[in-house]
Amino acid sequence: MNREMLMLVEAISREKNVERDVVFGAVESALAQATKKLHEGEVDIRVSIDRDSGNYETFRRWHVVPDEAGLQLPDQEILLFEALEQIPDIEVDEYIEEPVESLPIGRIGAMVAKQVILQKIRDAEREMLLNEFMSRGEKILVGTVKRMDKGDIIVEAGRVEGRLRRGEMIPKENLRNGDRVRAMIMEVDLTLRGAPIVLSRSSPEFMIELFRAEVPEIEQGLLEIKSCARDPGSRAKIAVLSHDKRVDPIGTCVGVRGTRVNSVTNELAGERVDIVLWSEDPAQFVIGALAPANVQSIVVDEEKHAMDVVVDEENLAIAIGRGGQNVRLASDLTGWKINIMDAAESAQKQAEETSGIRELFMAKLDVDQEIADILIEEGFTSLEEVAYVPLQEMLEIESFDEDTVNELRTRAKDVLLTMEIVREENVEGVSQDLRDLEGLTPELIAQLANAGIHSRDDLADLATDELTDITGQSAEDATSLIMKAREHWFTGEASN
Repeated sequence: MNREMLMLVEAISREKNVERDVVFGAVESALAQATKKLHEGEVDIRVSIDRDSGNYETFRRWHVVPDEAGLQLPDQEILLFEALEQIPDIEVDEYIEEPVESLPIGRIGAMVAKQVILQKIRDAEREMLLNEFMSRGEKILVGTVKRMDKGDIIVEAGRVEGRLRRGEMIPKENLRNGDRVRAMIMEVDLTLRGAPIVLSRSSPEFMIELFRAEVPEIEQGLLEIKSCARDPGSRAKIAVLSHDKRVDPIGTCVGVRGTRVNSVTNELAGERVDIVLWSEDPAQFVIGALAPANVQSIVVDEEKHAMDVVVDEENLAIAIGRGGQNVRLASDLTGWKINIMDAAESAQKQAEETSGIRELFMAKLDVDQEIADILIEEGFTSLEEVAYVPLQEMLEIESFDEDTVNELRTRAKDVLLTMEIVREENVEGVSQDLRDLEGLTPELIAQLANAGIHSRDDLADLATDELTDITGQSAEDATSLIMKAREHWFTGEASN
């Protein structure tokens, strides 16, 4: 049998043009799988074949795990303290092996063995092809539609295949067998049978790569696409920056008579592209991103990472766009939450904010409306500013004398100290599992504590809008935090 095994390995190695070691590995795997069936439980079997004689040995083995980890797979694992009793110098992640009876190759049948081996060879060939393809560094796969697979499209490119999932296609795009298609390579997933290259035609990265192919100045480093936002098949925005003052970034991307941008649009089923000039100034960037709407004014809220953008009545519908498309894309492009409003809405919001600040000053500083209004007119919006702005700045307020300024600062500091003591007392009641949750800052923990959220389960029970009301986060960030808080529900992790 050993001689027959060597002949089988040689034959398959020549037939498939693969290394003998790859075939030997497949034979070892086939024998190990067959031997496992003779044992109870999920045992771990290793087979070792001598490459010259064909003789082979079989071992059952146990993986050494830390004592504190416990046994997750009792049939395959052994705790460190038990392993040390057998091998004094063994370490975690090493193996203890015990020889067991080898299974004669005839028991599994030559045909079965050959089929298992051939499958292993096919897998190895497939991996080699993928590695060769990926080594080229290509970001876009160009191929033809081969077939449909449960709603996905399988794209064939030479000897490799990619999978274009339904959710990554451009809506209303109708691709048929034999159609030539281009798509972005998002990842390679070897667990996917048949077509392990995951593709996308709806991702922002795909549009960026299409522009890179059409605009040589990008590849040359003269231009850079800083960000991209898409509503696939309908409309998109890209932000571009020129690294050379002689190069007009927008005109260069548009091309002579629109040739360059039209090439991208035609590839993406008519998707219209707005090309925006990127700016380091967030407000200026947002103004450009909202084009073609004209902006009257912008109020930036750094803390909430949001902007209130005021436009006139004529531009309101343009700024928002059909179904909110324009403002949504502008928000995605810039990374800022954008609130579109007309002048009347802006005035009303400012009046409400002023009223809130006035009430805060009157209640916390124990002053009348006149003094509160003077502080507001001088640009004060918080107790921290009253307490800690340079003394000289407050002394320059004509309506206040030095005694008044000192008294206001003292009262503000006393209130802030009291609030901090209360905050610390509230935070002390927060469970450790909530404190340890990834993404929670001390400020967020304090906000949650003030709202009565003291454990991970309390946070997990919240709806997105409830959390945004408490913390002022974006809906996306709030949803992400809630999902992290819920993870232990599905993993069985205990929550205090």
